[in-house]
Amino acid sequence: MNFYRLLNVILAFCLSVFAAAAQNQGPQTPEQQEKQLLEFVDKEVQRLSELLNLEYWQEFYVDSTLTHDYHAMTEELTALQKAKVENTDLYVGIQDKWAEQIDHSYKKFFTQEQWDRYWKTGGKKAQAARDKRKNKKK
Repeated sequence: MNFYRLLNVILAFCLSVFAAAAQNQGPQTPEQQEKQLLEFVDKEVQRLSELLNLEYWQEFYVDSTLTHDYHAMTEELTALQKAKVENTDLYVGIQDKWAEQIDHSYKKFFTQEQWDRYWKTGGKKAQAARDKRKNKKK
């Protein structure tokens, strides 16, 4: 359940960036986008820290992972948007790719107990949904 909330927040973040660009308001400035991204990362670090009782060094790695991976994902999504790609499957595919990368990174520095809790609180369902979308493409 919590992982789906995270996925929805990620999607809402990405959509808000693209919606602002599509409206007459014009695109968000890079500074606004960066601020919004960093606020999201901070909230997610706090949520995972409380959920998994993370150590300080683990919070650092979660923060670093999310900051790097969300920047990379945003760059890929922005490139698609600038190319005026309308196929939503491509956007979802990029989000799935980076969600997989984040899970892979988490597994490296979460303890087995933390990973199990993360997995049980939505990670497993999110992975199943990604697998289902991947198999649907084939």
